[in-house]
Formats: sequence, C-alpha cells, structure tokens
Amino acid sequence: MELSTLENWLWRAACAIRGPSDAPKYKDYILPLIFLKRLGDVYEDELIRLTEQMGDREIAELIAQGDKAMVRFYVPPEARWEEVRKQSARLGEALTGAMRALERENPTKLNGVLVTDYNASNAGERVMPDSYLVNLMNVLSEHRLGLDDVPADLLGHAYEYLLRKFSEDKGQSSGEFYTPPSVTRLVARLMRADPGMSVYDPTCGSVGIPIGAHLDLVERYGAFEEGRKVLPKNVQRLRLAGQEFLSNTYALGRMNIVLHDMEADIRQGDTMAKPKHLNADGTLMTFDRIGANPMWNQNNIAAGVYKNDGYERFKIATVQPPQSTADWGWVQHMHAMLTPTGKAFIVLDTGAVSRGSGKQGNDRERDIRRAFIEQDLIEAVMLLPENLFYNTTAAGIILVIAKQKAHPGEIMVINASKHVAKGRPKNFVPEEMSDTLAELYHTWQAQEGVSVIITNQDAATNDYNLSPSRYVSQGVQDDVLPLEEAVVRLREAEEEREEADRALSRVLKSLGLGPLRA
Repeated sequence: MELSTLENWLWRAACAIRGPSDAPKYKDYILPLIFLKRLGDVYEDELIRLTEQMGDREIAELIAQGDKAMVRFYVPPEARWEEVRKQSARLGEALTGAMRALERENPTKLNGVLVTDYNASNAGERVMPDSYLVNLMNVLSEHRLGLDDVPADLLGHAYEYLLRKFSEDKGQSSGEFYTPPSVTRLVARLMRADPGMSVYDPTCGSVGIPIGAHLDLVERYGAFEEGRKVLPKNVQRLRLAGQEFLSNTYALGRMNIVLHDMEADIRQGDTMAKPKHLNADGTLMTFDRIGANPMWNQNNIAAGVYKNDGYERFKIATVQPPQSTADWGWVQHMHAMLTPTGKAFIVLDTGAVSRGSGKQGNDRERDIRRAFIEQDLIEAVMLLPENLFYNTTAAGIILVIAKQKAHPGEIMVINASKHVAKGRPKNFVPEEMSDTLAELYHTWQAQEGVSVIITNQDAATNDYNLSPSRYVSQGVQDDVLPLEEAVVRLREAEEEREEADRALSRVLKSLGLGPLRA
C-alpha cells in the first residue's frame, strides 16, 4: 500500500465518526483502533508462520499462548478484530474489553497504553455511539495491516499524518504533543546519532524526535531489503528514551513506537518536577543525544522546583530562571542529562536567545545565557522559518548545547528563515533543505546570507544576544514584536513589579510602617 492510499483510507475513517465528538478528539478513538488492527493482523501473520512450522493451527495457537516470546504481541481471542466486530450491538463495551485484554496479556509492552474507553457516557449519553463505531470499524476493515501489507515505517508515517491533521484542528494546545515532521527531520539531521548512542527527549509527546533520530540512522546505515531500507544486524540500534506529562499523549507515544516497530524507554510524569530516568543511586541518567521541543515560554513551573531541586540541574548560573518562562530551565535540565561528550538540540521560542540583552540592570535569562556562553556550552543557534508550528505562526530557533565543543570558543549562527516551502495550512522545510542546513553545521561552514561563525567574545560584545538575525541579515527588517514575545515581556514586567512590591513591603515593615496597599 502506498502512503497516499493509506492516508486517504485513514482520513475516511475520521469522516466515519464525524458528529458525536469534536474533531481533535477523533484521534482518541481512531488511533487505538489502528493499533488494535495492526497487532491483530501481525499476530495472524505470525500464527500462519507457526502453523507452517508445526503443521497444525491448534498447536500453533497453544504455542503462542504458552510462550508469548514466540510472537511480537499475544492477542487473545476476545481482542481479535473479527471477533470484536461480531459484537455490533455492544461494540463499545467489546472494544474496551479487547483493549484491556491486550494490556493484560502483554503487561510489559502495553501497560498504560490502551486507555480509551469506547463505552464512555456523558450525562447519560454515549460519547461515541455503537453505530459510529460500526462505521469506523467497517472502514478500517478494508485493508490488512500485517507484516507483508504495510511496512512499519509506512504505517508510522500515516499515524503521524493523522496526528498532524488533528493538530491543525486542535490549534493552541497541539504543540503539546506534536512537532511537525519537517522540524523533527531537521533536528534528526543535526543530531546525526551514531550506532549504539542513547537518545532522550524529556518532553517527548508522540516520540517524534527519538523516532526521527532512528529513521535518520536507518537512512545513513541501512541496506535495501524488499524495497525498503533496514538496519543490518551488525549495526547497533539507538537506545531511545523519553518522558511525557500528559497521560493520553504518553499512550499515543507508546503506540507510535510500536507502530514503527521500535523499542523505547518512555515514562510518564512531570519531567521538571520529577524526572523518571534515574540511576540506581538516584542520580540522573545521562544520554549521548537529546532532542526536544518543550512548551515555549512555559510559565507554570513552581519556584520550588528550581530552588529545591535535588538533582543539581540549575547550577550553571547563580540565578534561577524567571517564572515568566521556563525556556532556560529546560535547557539546564537537558544539560544536566548529557554525557561528558553529549549534545542537546532544543527547539525554543526565538526570544530565548535574545531576551534581556541590552537591558539595564540584572536579567535572569540573559545572565543564564551569559553563564552558558562563558562556560563554552553553546555550539550553535539556528533561526527557523515562520509558520511551521501548529500552535503559532511565529518562528522558532534550534539551540545546540555541547559538553565538549568541536570548535571551542566559537558559535555557529544560522539564519534558515528562507529555507522553507509554502504549505497549507503550515509551511515546511523540504528534505533537501534540511540536508543543506545540517551539512553547514556538521562541516562548520560560513555561507553568505545563511551562516556565520562568531566567537564567545562576539556574543559578549552584543550583551549575550544570540539572535541569528543580528548576525546574519537577509535584508528583511521586522519591527513588530511577535505576540508570544509581547506576552512573555508582560509577564516579566509583572514579575518584576511583584518583586519590587515585596521589597518595598519589607522596607516599610522594618520602619514600623503598615504594609504596602494598592
């Protein structure tokens, strides 16, 4: 099956349940069903293989049930696609039961993954009536998703296609679980993880960046087998890991890994408050490569997380990140989880590399940037084109930090704002442009109008402003402050005012005067 055929088929599945639920929630019903069908079809393929070896279907069934290591996933009878379809009168109940049975029979691989309740009600009415589920299963029954029908990477791409389609509808919060494919691919090209390396994403969402790192490895080291590239057995796989806060998104990520036929150590929880990837002695695990797209300008990190951190993550500078934005809190978290030769590739708001520069007095973000530059930890900054992301039209940047830089004392600054193709509704970075940009970085080339190499002293002279447009002009001046940046600056002003009020109240109290009143 070609990708376009697969995508059209899956979109028709979405159309089959139009009406009872908001479009952004379609994924909660469709994606687990795609997952169920894939596992069922693959299990049937493996049963056929075992039957050919044993000469008897019943014996093959008994072997698979008795030794689940003989198959990728054991699918009990009540969770098999055609058996579930027979229960059309109580389909929601049957589907939910099938999902629970799959988890129960495959606890190590599927625990906490299949969380959708197809029988859920709201105010006495079914959220997704059985009649719509029947339509959905009828559409999904049109094609097999077995090993010989759809390669894992093709199905994974189609899966991401549905995530993208729902992201376009979901709007503001979609960036919480989905990074556009062209950005994921560019990060993977820059990362260029070598065989056997560990790759981590602390805000992994649907696990797109670790998966992208693996696909990039396959592209570079793979050999063609039955028309597609696969890694030879003598090439070590990447060790993928990640953490995700939202339970539904965590489940999507785990499913995405399985649909790509990969393995990854994905854990659920608030990474900033309680990182889950720890060594036996309670210290943070470290990784060779980190790639992440954390929530931009996150302003709900509790102050105690920085002040009372037990993992020594926020010691690069003498100041803590501001409450108005956690960008440099995330950068410090990732720095703390790098191996001595590790690198992190972090997608952030453009303001993260310029806010506070040129400002009189102290500024915490600028002071943290200064500490990173003075300790020679920033290797590169790349400005991305506008209108790539689903929750904003603003451009972003990719910040590269390294424990041991290949070019000490230097920082590569890349302005990739024109490396873009127009799309609807969102732009994208074409694959050949990703390759060009990655090659500039890996070969450390300055190119007129695209990239320059500056020194740490150059950055200091510019008050630690690393905005690519300051160093690489492309003849376009934009004097309008982006909305996201204006919001952050407003938060900063409010935070500074509150601190000034507290300081004044302390002074008044020491003088025996009453508290400050509005």
